[in-house]
Amino acid sequence: MTTSLILKRTDSDNPDFKGLVRLLDADLHKRDGEEHSFYAQFNSISTIKHAIVAYEKEVPVGCGAIKLFDSQSMEVKRMFVIPEFRGKRVASQILKGLEDWAKELQIKKCVLETGKRQPEAIALYTKSGYKIIPNFGQYAGVENSVCFSKDLL
Repeated sequence: MTTSLILKRTDSDNPDFKGLVRLLDADLHKRDGEEHSFYAQFNSISTIKHAIVAYEKEVPVGCGAIKLFDSQSMEVKRMFVIPEFRGKRVASQILKGLEDWAKELQIKKCVLETGKRQPEAIALYTKSGYKIIPNFGQYAGVENSVCFSKDLL
């Protein structure tokens, strides 16, 4: 477990967040191939007001964000941990930080979409108490998508 991890609350203007998202997009492009452009259209970070960057000794090692989904829910977006820090509970800590932030904002539920080609993400969300739900919105009928929900109350 990473002991000196610092979670910094920020927004989409943070240069470290932007850099990690570029690495995430490159990783997703490899995993999703030609389908990547479909998903990319829903992953703009230009209006994200609630992002977390995880730092280990001042080095950005992971990120995640939440954005308003509806009046009661936040959507978890842009979760990523650099490869050399995977398996050290960084993503779990970021996700918990995002859930805590959502609770502070009086949000009752988090929802998210991830891809079937991201087994690590599916394992993280399942382990963190998220339940599979029918694919929502633009992901309805998309074979590679898996949607999740978690009540925060």
